Amino acid sequence: MPSPDTLFRSLLVGQNGETSFPKVLATSVAMLIAVRVWAFVRGLRTVDHRPGLRPPFDPFGLPAVLFPTTWWNASADVNWVRRSELYTEDETISIVPVLVGRPMIYSSNLNVARQIASGGNRTSFFKPTWSARALLLWGMNLFAAEEDVWRKHRRVMGPAFNNELYHLVWRETLETYREMVRSEGWEVRGSASVSAVQDLTFKFALILIGKCAFGFSLNWNDPPRASGGGMSIQETMGIVTSTYMLRIFAPRWVRWLPFSSIQKSNAAYASMASFMKEQVESRKVEIQNESNKDAFSLLVKANEQEESKNKLSDDELIGNIFIILFAGHETTAHTLAATLGFLAINKNAQDEVYEQIKEVVGVDRDPEFEDYGNLNKVLAAFFEALRLFPSGHLMIRQASEDTVVQIPNPRGQEGTQSMPVAKGQVVVVDMIGIQYNPRYHEDPMSYKPSRWHGTKMDSEEFTAFSVGPRACIGRKFASTEAVCFLSMLLRDWRVEPKLNDGESVEQWRHRVLDGKIVLTLGVRDVPLNFVRRK
Repeated sequence: MPSPDTLFRSLLVGQNGETSFPKVLATSVAMLIAVRVWAFVRGLRTVDHRPGLRPPFDPFGLPAVLFPTTWWNASADVNWVRRSELYTEDETISIVPVLVGRPMIYSSNLNVARQIASGGNRTSFFKPTWSARALLLWGMNLFAAEEDVWRKHRRVMGPAFNNELYHLVWRETLETYREMVRSEGWEVRGSASVSAVQDLTFKFALILIGKCAFGFSLNWNDPPRASGGGMSIQETMGIVTSTYMLRIFAPRWVRWLPFSSIQKSNAAYASMASFMKEQVESRKVEIQNESNKDAFSLLVKANEQEESKNKLSDDELIGNIFIILFAGHETTAHTLAATLGFLAINKNAQDEVYEQIKEVVGVDRDPEFEDYGNLNKVLAAFFEALRLFPSGHLMIRQASEDTVVQIPNPRGQEGTQSMPVAKGQVVVVDMIGIQYNPRYHEDPMSYKPSRWHGTKMDSEEFTAFSVGPRACIGRKFASTEAVCFLSMLLRDWRVEPKLNDGESVEQWRHRVLDGKIVLTLGVRDVPLNFVRRK
């Protein structure tokens, strides 16, 4: 048998003794094609030959994420861009890359979601490290943790979210709304026009988080800052959000490049780190102050009272601070913006909400926290916007062992079918797919708040906050803020779309009410007009 060296030389040297580079190239290409074909066939087998997409690349890897989702490329936002067609044949499909990446199973079925969502319980699935990487920039936290670690974080964070906190959220929402109207000059003009209502909702949500989650004494014109001054936390959060994915996935040396945008990002992250460390230290000093009812003070207090084996480290506390800031600020702001955008072009829905506000609250007093349960149509308008733009749009799990998942038969058929899932297989629960699944929502592409009118406010029928024990811990915080804010705003102001010259309402809807995904799913900039009600 010829040695490897002899074989290699035979590839390079032809019969006349000259080097045959074309032969080497052709052989190499043939070998690469053979390897890739074999990997592709193996990928089809691992997903049990389920039908689905066969793009060139893995949706979560390079180079797929560098290109938009099109007919040939499935990027990370494929579940949004192709939401109306992805599951027309089957609620559980496969995505098997032809050239680069791992095969995946995507499902838009709630039954599948509940089978693979761990919720801190031991199952055959876990959250892979690569999928949680974007949540771990500041430290381990409730959203990224698994099993015993998740239970430890949930045990410490749970007491911070209580009825006393929700009363505080209601009071501060009323006060911040009044400050917004005064500071923006709406009272004097009697009308207002904004090119992006997110400029208001993001500021509003951040101030509410500052007041209720951290106990800051803030007003509309005084955003929180780290003790060193410089950028406000609002400015910092904007930069952190826009550069987050670059910070996560780019090599560390990129941070030292002499570009102003990168240096500004570095300054923002340094400011955020300083701010969060200050919060941990100050709460430890004030631990005995019973008047501190903000969520973070209660979190630190609960942590200090835990036995040493159950206590969170400072890095873990900081990781949870960032999640509270990021999730509580960005997701609520985007959903409020989407709610106002939908109501602006759905006059009947807006009128129905307005009539309930007048009936429950009247026009002479402020709404009270005790009104919350009677303002179900206000909450339904918020819920329906969140259904159409679910912030946590993906739940990624990986099989820790060979297992079987029961897949419900197609809509209209009884029973289930068994789907074998091999150890290491990635299963993606598509929360967008679930919210747009006609099995659960009739006419799912339409904005219909009435679908939630008979639903209890804490019902598990509403799944856009995720499902099972791991459903969003801040659900009641967000819904309390939303109901109070929308009740005040919609009682005082009629909301209308701000149209471009010659633009129809339908054209506005198509241009504006579309999604964008960074870490979470949100709505694009929503231009609106506000007109005082008479």
